[in-house]
Amino acid sequence: MKENYFPQEIEKKWQKIWDEGKCFKTPDESDKPKYYALSMFPYPSGKLHMGHVRNYTITDVIARFKKANGFNVLHPIGWDSFGLPAENAAMKHNADPETWTDENIAYMTKQLKMLGLSYDWDREVTTCKPDYYKWTQWLFLQLYKKGLVYKKEAAVNWCNECGTVLANEQVIDGKCWRCDSVVEKKYLSQWFIKITEYADVLLEDLDKLTGWGDNVKTMQANWIGKSHGAIFKFPVVDAPNGDVKEVPVYTTRPDTVHGITYLVVAPEYKDIEKLTTPENKQAVEEYRANARKMTEIERLSTERIKTGVPLGTHCKNPFTGEIFPLWTADYALVEYGTGAVMAVPTHDTRDYDFAKKYNLPMKVVIQNPENPSNCEKEAYIDEGVLINSGEFNGMKNTEAKKAITEKAVKEGFGEFKTQYRLRDWLISRQRYWGAPIPVVYCDKCGIVPVPEDQLPVMLPKDVDFKVVGKSPITTSPTFKDTVCPVCGGHATRETDTMDTFVCSSWYYLRYADAKNDKECFSKDKVNHWLPVDQYVGGIEHAILHLLYSRFFTKALRDCGLLNFDEPFKNLLTQGMVLKDGAKMSKSKGNTVDPDEIFENYGADTARLFILSDSPPARDFDWSDAGVEGCYKFLNRVWRLISTNQDNIKLDYKLNSSLEKSNDDLVRTVHIAIKGITNDISNDFQFNTVISKYRELVNAIYDWQAKKPNLNDEDKQVLSFAIISMIKLMSPVAVHLTEEAWHELGGEGSVHEQEWCKWDENLAKASSITLVVQVNGKVKDKIEVDEGVSDEELKATALASPKIKALTEGMTVVKTIVVPKKLVNIVVK
Repeated sequence: MKENYFPQEIEKKWQKIWDEGKCFKTPDESDKPKYYALSMFPYPSGKLHMGHVRNYTITDVIARFKKANGFNVLHPIGWDSFGLPAENAAMKHNADPETWTDENIAYMTKQLKMLGLSYDWDREVTTCKPDYYKWTQWLFLQLYKKGLVYKKEAAVNWCNECGTVLANEQVIDGKCWRCDSVVEKKYLSQWFIKITEYADVLLEDLDKLTGWGDNVKTMQANWIGKSHGAIFKFPVVDAPNGDVKEVPVYTTRPDTVHGITYLVVAPEYKDIEKLTTPENKQAVEEYRANARKMTEIERLSTERIKTGVPLGTHCKNPFTGEIFPLWTADYALVEYGTGAVMAVPTHDTRDYDFAKKYNLPMKVVIQNPENPSNCEKEAYIDEGVLINSGEFNGMKNTEAKKAITEKAVKEGFGEFKTQYRLRDWLISRQRYWGAPIPVVYCDKCGIVPVPEDQLPVMLPKDVDFKVVGKSPITTSPTFKDTVCPVCGGHATRETDTMDTFVCSSWYYLRYADAKNDKECFSKDKVNHWLPVDQYVGGIEHAILHLLYSRFFTKALRDCGLLNFDEPFKNLLTQGMVLKDGAKMSKSKGNTVDPDEIFENYGADTARLFILSDSPPARDFDWSDAGVEGCYKFLNRVWRLISTNQDNIKLDYKLNSSLEKSNDDLVRTVHIAIKGITNDISNDFQFNTVISKYRELVNAIYDWQAKKPNLNDEDKQVLSFAIISMIKLMSPVAVHLTEEAWHELGGEGSVHEQEWCKWDENLAKASSITLVVQVNGKVKDKIEVDEGVSDEELKATALASPKIKALTEGMTVVKTIVVPKKLVNIVVK
């Protein structure tokens, strides 16, 4: 064994051995219990960043720890490889996005292997490959058969310059994030997945997810946004031509209905043109045009001053007979409720601000009897009793909600209604680099799904990536025209592709049977491996990816493809990697290249450091000094092993009775085994694991410093300590420990060895340091046996020569004993 530590040399050696020997291949059949450890798979953007390194190292340590503890561990990797960046690169360089993607995957694969991750590479999946998206298309068809996929007209963010739909997040200040041109709302015929069909069960089953953080569950519950309220129908009294008879409104505040002073409809409301008078038409159209340039996020922002214009028409309140005006305002969303809002300025902050701005009337209908308010300065939004509400006066507003709705139901102008914030999932994308939607359009037969035996519908290669204003797919001369599979007549293919979230909503299932070319996955295999026991990824995926994956699991269960309800049993959302207190980004110039760390310090140093500073759920602040410190620590570990190589025996035997210093070291090792095991098992507190590594190494060095010449018992104890240290460090310093294990004569891999066990009787110190205080101030420290009673501690403290001298001539008022820690003697 070389005296000095050369990580680059040993890491390349073992990566080659592991790769060629497929050392981390996972058998489907085993007598061991299964454990499925999974990191959220990466988008192949080109190079790993430190967020990747942290995520994958965390999961790798978990996987290795579980394997050492007797589990058959599935730990796969793949690529979320469809998406806009590849298409953008293709358009910029007139290159095939597949080539760009494949090159990035090859480079990132090399980096992942350099990190020493224990992946079963035979299960690798790549979502942009036909052997994967064939089954994405097949799953689309199963959902279509189940009535969970449909097509309808929908308003989208549309960039004319790019010719594509943009997500809300891709619209910045009303402009396209890519070309900076103005974005408009446009109605297109789009494909949707009916996720709202599962809204209730997605919400209710959050209670089953005991291994998820409350923050993530709350975020999902808020996104689903279940609310109980009512729909009231307000008659229109003066619509031009009398085309619109009523405006239905959904509200969660029926108790405030007597306080309505105006009504708002969304700029995209279906009947807005029919509700607009000729003299108001120009102002309304200009307002609607401006509203189309804003995202939903901008329209709902509490920071933004709300705006609107009157339509010129009026509605009647069926409860009071009062007439009030109709407005359009951009804070009303056509997708929520009915697209109309009843405005009660005295009891809603948003309505209050709007009414104040446009000098609209206000009417108080809820009051706190002990502290009445006229709502001159702000809306009253707390509970109270009803006033100015006719027959409901004096009723608590919480009780009035039901009573008022019951009256509307009885008289035929209202109904109870449960509403969800969650909307159906729009999956159409007017882009090239995605899974083609497997349907055709026939003039005779209408929409026809592609037969399953004709899958996959392949992406065409004969496209023009320089095209502007439409999807490159539409430029293919061979793709669009086809034959209807029903009547045999002419048909055209759908040219939209699927949202990449569809691909990532089921990939964890494919890992169970990744190379199956006959079916999406074997039901037996997927039921064996799933659900995922531990899922690790960023908090930024807390809503969409996790919600879509939960939906897919439930929908595929109902299709008879699997037998479980939830995809991920336990979820760990790791914090970000920061530098100088800020998130790493190229624009800030504060990124750290993993390749440089591997080259200068080795992957084991990167793994050790990325776990050392913070619990995994918290943000981690990068420190160059910290990296250097971890590298020096691993050098110290290496020297401890290399300088003692001749004294270390793998088949060590410990006597039942040991010399005191040897007994103390054995106890220190058992304490370390217990502490490290518990820290990994309980919430993966890897930062304290690393601290315990340091404590153990220091303890061995301190012990050895007092042992210039080792006898046989010493060598046995040293062997126990160092072998235990190697095994305990093996999930983190994967290359160093593998090399050390083999240099010491170990057979097989250190990563195949059983995890260390501790003896509860030995996992505590044989002695403790008793702190003795006089009137609360430390005056002495005494070494005593760990098992002594409180009375013996008290007697030992009082018998101390130092304490006797300090308390001579004084009266002991009382003696306070904190078991196994201190004795405080109170004197006067």
